Amino acid sequence: MSSEPEPTPDEVAQRVRNVRIEDEMEQSYIDYAMSVIVGRALPDARDGLKPVQRRLLYAMHDMGVTSNAGHRKSSNIVGETMGNYHPHGDASIYDALARMAQDFSLRYPLVDGQGNFGSVDGDPPAAMRYTEARMASIAEEMLSDIGKDTVDFEANYDDRLTEPSVLPAAVPNLLLNGASGIAVGMSTNIPPHNLREIVDAAIHVIENPECTVRDLIHGPDGDGPVKGPDFPTGANIVGREGVYDAYTTGRGKLRVRAEYEVENRGTDDARIVVTELPYQENKARRIQRIADDVNDGRIEGISDIRDESDRDGIRVVIEMKRGANVDVVENQLIERHLENTFGVISLALVDGEPRVLNLKELLEEYVEHRREVVRRRTQYDLDEAEDRAHILEGRLQALQNVDEVVELIRDSEDRDAAKAGLQSRFEMSEAQSEHIVRMQLGSLTSMESAEVEDEYEDVQAEIERLTAILDSAERLDGVIVSELEEMKETYGDDRRTSFVENTGHVTREDLIPEEDVVVVVTESDYVKRMPLSAFDPQHRGGKGIIGVRPKEGDRVSTAFQANTHDYLMCFTNHGQVYRLKVFEIPEMGRTARGTSAVNVLDLDDGEEITAVVNCEELEGDRYLAMATRGGYVKRTAVDAFENIHSGGIRAIRLEDGDALADVELTDGEMDLVIGTRQGMTIRFDENEARSMGRTARGVNGIKLQGDDRVAGLVATHGGDDRDLLTVTRNGYGKRTPLTKYRRQSRYGKGLIDIKTDERNGEVVAINAVGEDDGLVIMSDKGQIMRTEVAEVSEVGRNTKGVVVMRLDEDWVASVDVVPAAEDEPELEDTAATAE
Repeated sequence: MSSEPEPTPDEVAQRVRNVRIEDEMEQSYIDYAMSVIVGRALPDARDGLKPVQRRLLYAMHDMGVTSNAGHRKSSNIVGETMGNYHPHGDASIYDALARMAQDFSLRYPLVDGQGNFGSVDGDPPAAMRYTEARMASIAEEMLSDIGKDTVDFEANYDDRLTEPSVLPAAVPNLLLNGASGIAVGMSTNIPPHNLREIVDAAIHVIENPECTVRDLIHGPDGDGPVKGPDFPTGANIVGREGVYDAYTTGRGKLRVRAEYEVENRGTDDARIVVTELPYQENKARRIQRIADDVNDGRIEGISDIRDESDRDGIRVVIEMKRGANVDVVENQLIERHLENTFGVISLALVDGEPRVLNLKELLEEYVEHRREVVRRRTQYDLDEAEDRAHILEGRLQALQNVDEVVELIRDSEDRDAAKAGLQSRFEMSEAQSEHIVRMQLGSLTSMESAEVEDEYEDVQAEIERLTAILDSAERLDGVIVSELEEMKETYGDDRRTSFVENTGHVTREDLIPEEDVVVVVTESDYVKRMPLSAFDPQHRGGKGIIGVRPKEGDRVSTAFQANTHDYLMCFTNHGQVYRLKVFEIPEMGRTARGTSAVNVLDLDDGEEITAVVNCEELEGDRYLAMATRGGYVKRTAVDAFENIHSGGIRAIRLEDGDALADVELTDGEMDLVIGTRQGMTIRFDENEARSMGRTARGVNGIKLQGDDRVAGLVATHGGDDRDLLTVTRNGYGKRTPLTKYRRQSRYGKGLIDIKTDERNGEVVAINAVGEDDGLVIMSDKGQIMRTEVAEVSEVGRNTKGVVVMRLDEDWVASVDVVPAAEDEPELEDTAATAE
């Protein structure tokens, strides 16, 4: 037991140091971040290895599990690594070991695996008790001369052993196999390369230290050795712009496209055969996603997909339907599945600090490391040679005085006395006298003497060679170059990744004919498009024909007319706006339910499209005017909507319970007309609602009475000769000249537009229409009626209107205006009924 007395509470209190909690949190997080950055996630720029990879290789070196030894259980290797060098979970260590054995992950695998180490289909490796491994021969080059004081060693985690802080790395592993990792606040993603090209580039840097990155790149503007990344899975890099950016700045984006061939193009049994996939692509998952797109209607023209891959390589066969447009399918597959982006971030540790390096800097770091390794190895060999020469000098001296030496040793009392006598009589060193005393008598023969003299001459020549290397930077670099040439000869192979130019493939949009269509969206977020020509115009009062058959419990929320080549801004009741390419919506028959809208727009639950604006109209100093159900109105400049990402952006801030009702495009000199469900309208100058940002709520536009809500919004000029079309829930409607609606101040009660009694029901939509325009009206249950504006009677305000669409236990869901075509077909008789 300790004899020291227990400290008193006051003594303990005096040891407590007051620290601001934010300072402690900051310092602790920095310490944690640097631990992850240096100790786990990022590779060293010199050997291109993360700590776990380096420790695995060194553990196998310790165990003698080399390329010419037998395979050992992976669990044995993992256990040795974890117990001696890497005190982390065995799962993470095994994952690193498995990845170093995967020929589809590493361009030059460092581990020779035996057993199931995973596949390109995403299959995980078998349990470590079932697999076996040993070092690959190229991995031995990473550790060559490690016993010759070539690198620094440091204590392992429990100070029992030492481990190398970096490996000698006779090959430039960082560029050969690349690296990927996510640290705290930073990440790295370095692509693999071809050994021959990287060796030639390293030699070029050694021989031409003033060269530029451009001198190292082989391409339109350079004639250097490095063509670009060389992925283990082959495939093709599209264009060279991303490669140039990655090599000159350390960052860039590469477009990588699968290798495929179109067989029997233009015939009825055409097929696309994929033989190489982009790097790090999961083959099984990609095939499933192609199948999902085919089933969901996003890709048309494919009849079957077969995976015929085997041990010899990848072969995925995509069969075309009879009569399918192969060019369209090919471009759809490239756009969605056969091409991806590899983002290059050349981040590595330099002197323990993370740095983004360009191609030349990466090579310089490696070359400087090799200079240090070769310098230290040469010094080690020189010291060994000088020690050997010193011993041989003693032996030669003993052989020249053999009788006297034998007599001195024989007359000495013990070995120490003999050594002292030799040192005194012949001025030998302690090492020389020790060697002479332990030398056997058989070594004193004349033949042995000749061998010693020959060896001494050889050692002296070696000393001269090693000294010359250390004394000349040029000779030292020559050694590095010759060793790199040897690595190139031993391990070099041909490129697997090719380059293809971006030839401006015809896009899917280019191959789709321009056509006016009707887009239908339901409350349960099903969407489809149908040709507008499928719906012949009828006289007012018709029932229309089936446009969609929603599933039970679903109903139509929106229907609008568009062109297949339109890019639309779709505004929703939640105040979000999305960008929509009409041709991406699957075309389906009139009775089809449609595809899930999440495949086209990322809508939330309960989110419905309430307004659509064509992006081609967003030019100049224009504004988007918005009205909410609760009576608010606001204007926002169109340039605020230039960058709409796939998840949409906010168009307006909504109060609880409010929703976006309608959106109109204005030019800053128009009037706004707001219509309500109970038939009220108000017209005022748009400049009464000043321009605001996207996240603003807006200002009051109309005073709503009771539970009234806004139904729609119209923008008009003072001399506009168009009419205001109002359609009610029960299928009634009317036209009234816009001039009949006098301008008022914003936020008034407005004027009566239409009577919303039991016969009419509430107002569903208001639109500004011309005499020659057409209408597409869709009912809640999926009936579509197409008619002409001229069929709807023009009457005054505060009237009931006429039957526009005859409904049977149904009601109007949406109304859209269609510009009438010059060759508009004649109207069908109103007796046309639903199918």
